[in-house]
Amino acid sequence: MDKKFIFFLITFTFTLLNNSLSENNINLEDDKGIIALMYHRFDETKYPSTNIQMDIFKKQLNIIENKNLNYIDPKDLKKKLLLFNNQKKILLTIDDGFSSFYNHAWPILKKRKIPFILFISTEPVGKSGYMNWSQILEIHNSGLGLIGNHSHTHDYLVDKKDEEIINDIKKSISLFEKNLGFSPKIFSYPFGEYSNSFKKIVENLGFEIAFGQHSGVIDPSKNLIELPRFPINEKYGDLKRFESILKLFPFPYKEIRPTNRYLTIDENPPKIEISFFKEQKNLKNINCYSNEGNLWRKSKISIDDKKILKINIAEKFTTERGRINCSLNDKLGWRWLGIQYVISEY
Repeated sequence: MDKKFIFFLITFTFTLLNNSLSENNINLEDDKGIIALMYHRFDETKYPSTNIQMDIFKKQLNIIENKNLNYIDPKDLKKKLLLFNNQKKILLTIDDGFSSFYNHAWPILKKRKIPFILFISTEPVGKSGYMNWSQILEIHNSGLGLIGNHSHTHDYLVDKKDEEIINDIKKSISLFEKNLGFSPKIFSYPFGEYSNSFKKIVENLGFEIAFGQHSGVIDPSKNLIELPRFPINEKYGDLKRFESILKLFPFPYKEIRPTNRYLTIDENPPKIEISFFKEQKNLKNINCYSNEGNLWRKSKISIDDKKILKINIAEKFTTERGRINCSLNDKLGWRWLGIQYVISEY
């Protein structure tokens, strides 16, 4: 089947889904959503930006249990992501396949029978500090861990040419098939960075779901090829913040423009518009913040009668990633929407 036609089908299906949501405002108003949490290293204090201490991790699992929140089993995940959730769910994801996960976190998750997704970059498998193929296969055979693809090199692929990205991911697919007997259908973008062309490549290579690293709560309005996650580490993993994350609800939307999350120098600062569904309420109470000019500040916003929110980014993004976070307090509680742009030149 022609690749362009496949991409058209995926886009058309997502448009139909958005139209269906628009006609069923109960999904917009009452869906409790899925909170995806992203971890990397465990008890590796040399790397605080990607590490979580095990005593904190155990307390986080206890908080989830005490709140009677259920974990979503990632098996048949695509179907579950499209369903209405009348109860909030938790999805655990772990990136990179560090041996510290296998040595410290895996025994806890296995004992508690907690399901999760383990995203593997194939190039470092078996090297110092990383899991080997036997351990990865053990996770797969346990029935608790779903293996996902995290590219081959874990390089800054978003900056590469399309052919380089394709070759990198194809190599990972080949290694998965050789060592595990199958190739995962779930993908995690290295560093959470992607562009429109990168997304098309991921779709054309047969992936059904892909995760970034922008914050937000998953609901049926979200694009399955750019799902949000909350990064959890030593800086952003303290128990107070963790509990606040668990209280958040989905912030549905139709579209965010620019749709391409990779900005050239001429597109910085971007003219950001978010289109919402006609049934959504209280949108005038939205607050948005951005890190424009490398300083977090409240953004000037306006919303028209067509439920289109305009965010005025006055200064250029001066770091590698431009971030915008919007929140709204309504009948369920705080809704959260995070956007991340990769800045090609800054």
